[in-house]
Amino acid sequence: MADLSIKLGQLDMINPVMTASGTFGYGEEFADLVDLSRIGCIIVKGTTLKHREGNPYPRMAETPQGMLNAVGLQNKGVDYFIQHIYPRLKAIPATFCVNVAGSSIEDYSLAAQMIDDLDHIPAIELNISCPNVKQGGMSFGVKPDCAAEVVAAVRKVYHKTLIVKLSPNVTDIAEIARAVEAEGADAVSLINTLMGMAVDAETRRPLLSTVTGGLSGPAVKPVALRMVWQVAKAVKVPVVGIGGIMNATDAVEFMLAGASAVEIGTANFVDPSVTMKVVDGIDEYLDRHGYKSVREIIGALEV
Repeated sequence: MADLSIKLGQLDMINPVMTASGTFGYGEEFADLVDLSRIGCIIVKGTTLKHREGNPYPRMAETPQGMLNAVGLQNKGVDYFIQHIYPRLKAIPATFCVNVAGSSIEDYSLAAQMIDDLDHIPAIELNISCPNVKQGGMSFGVKPDCAAEVVAAVRKVYHKTLIVKLSPNVTDIAEIARAVEAEGADAVSLINTLMGMAVDAETRRPLLSTVTGGLSGPAVKPVALRMVWQVAKAVKVPVVGIGGIMNATDAVEFMLAGASAVEIGTANFVDPSVTMKVVDGIDEYLDRHGYKSVREIIGALEV
């Protein structure tokens, strides 16, 4: 059996398989379906400083080879998370990371500072790329100076592993990655969803209440793979690959392109046990090709 362990900043993971925020709840919802202790890191749903109702329904739509969502970061806020959810997560033998979002730099900083005090949470994923909120979110992640500013502010108050989640809805994602690396990001994760929309021809109306939403699933994989490859060449910090990963082969492809770890998102809705299959599949691939460690395939793409 090969060594599957991976390190992102100071975050030690038993394997490179993570769950994408918003697709795995708080992890506990999947406890009867998968062995949570076998997942490299569970990234819980987006958490903001204050309670958010999210967007009006309908806010999800199926598309060929993917899905659109416009949930809008619905959550009960960081205080609720700390008081009611965190105590339950502490009892689970798994590694957790909190996805932190905000409407202002102050929101990001305050939420991150509060989570910094939680012993059982060794990392946060800073979401500067959500396309489904009217304020904040993606607006911080589409310009290098804005991305750098929010990361710098959070880095001052957050002392554990800081992963920054990048938007694909930009001209040069490598430029954004270099900007957040310069301000102290320990790793970058990409991609978040692509902007898309769906229309009902019979009613002549959009399928989402917000008209546009975030596209995820197999349809975005080629774009995500290309961006991971570009960013991995542009920065020295680890890259986490996200986007249309449905099986172990997809995960291996992202790692060959330069990802140190991967996040599984939409596939969790299709097969709740997919994380276990990806972990086992990566292990089988390494054994089949004679690798002793998963780290040997990171960036091993022959171009």
